Amino acid sequence: MQLELLNDQGQAASKFEAPETVFGRDYNEDLIHQIVVAYQANARQGTRAQKDREQVKHSTKKPFKQKGTGRARAGMTSSPLWRGGGRIFPNLPNENFSQKINKKMYRAGMASIFSQLVREGRLAVVDTLKVDAPKTKLLADKFKAMNLESVMVIADEVDENLYLASRNLPNVLVVEARYADPLSLVHYKKVLVTKGAIDKLKEMFA
Repeated sequence: MQLELLNDQGQAASKFEAPETVFGRDYNEDLIHQIVVAYQANARQGTRAQKDREQVKHSTKKPFKQKGTGRARAGMTSSPLWRGGGRIFPNLPNENFSQKINKKMYRAGMASIFSQLVREGRLAVVDTLKVDAPKTKLLADKFKAMNLESVMVIADEVDENLYLASRNLPNVLVVEARYADPLSLVHYKKVLVTKGAIDKLKEMFA
């Protein structure tokens, strides 16, 4: 599998041989959708809470007499049918939204995403990506020279300079190969992978 190898100006300087098992898979839209939804669901926190009819503040006095009013009979104002009453099936703060994705499906889905990025011309390889000092301007100028605005960088190793220089840049994400996630891969317009990260991606997703 031949991938573009970019130079410092963002131009394709040569070709790089990449594993077919990661970057040459067929596109599986259903599987990609499943792992992206599962990733978002697993990041969700069950922090919302509602009250049932036992927990709402109310009086136990019968609101009006049983007969003769022409209205439907009512025993308490905490009824779910009443405004301000309790919920029938309230949301609980310990609600679990997680979805299980087995390892084989996750590896196949990630490889399918990488392969589709290659087909769309949104993935390229660079030798290394480093900055001499923890300065945001240095990294911003480097991406500007490469004509990159929205970019995800997958590196074999992220040193302190690169981490500090990238964290304040909008539409830029720099992560190690083990932290690559399906949502970010789909979101960013361009994905840069260092040569050293290719072997790690092969170990994880081949």
